[in-house]
Amino acid sequence: MVSNTSFRDAMSRLGAAVNVVTTDGTGGRAGFTATAVCSVSDEPPTVLVCVHCNSQAGITLRENGLLCINVLRAGDNAVADTFAGRSGVYGNDRFGSGEWYQLSTGAPVLKSALIALDCRIFETQKVGSHCVCLARVEAIHEGHQGPALMYFQRRYSALEAAI
Repeated sequence: MVSNTSFRDAMSRLGAAVNVVTTDGTGGRAGFTATAVCSVSDEPPTVLVCVHCNSQAGITLRENGLLCINVLRAGDNAVADTFAGRSGVYGNDRFGSGEWYQLSTGAPVLKSALIALDCRIFETQKVGSHCVCLARVEAIHEGHQGPALMYFQRRYSALEAAI
């Protein structure tokens, strides 16, 4: 059996884009930093997000039934750290980091995001400690081009497209 520590160490070597996943609605406003985000299908446009089932953000996300995946640009480390809980800022106060607006679902969209996918959750499956949320994309925010914020070996770095 693989230990939790060994698994987390192995996953630290899987480079990933840094995202802030947000929600707002009757359950409240919340957000969290996530790397467990990926596309599922383009017909219909569908994504998945993994969130700890017992976290306040995970509970709020499921209550609201909607989310926005904000793909961070290089230099948005402070936003990532704030929504990861590393800055000592919690709850709605996290939205003091960055400028926010809304698209169709009402979930907060980060203006500086490279891209933001505004979605409605249509299925949630509990897998171990986490909930896998499948969501359909309703609207897209296309930010300015630039390098992406990546997370690899427990550090941030920038990934720029090769020409």
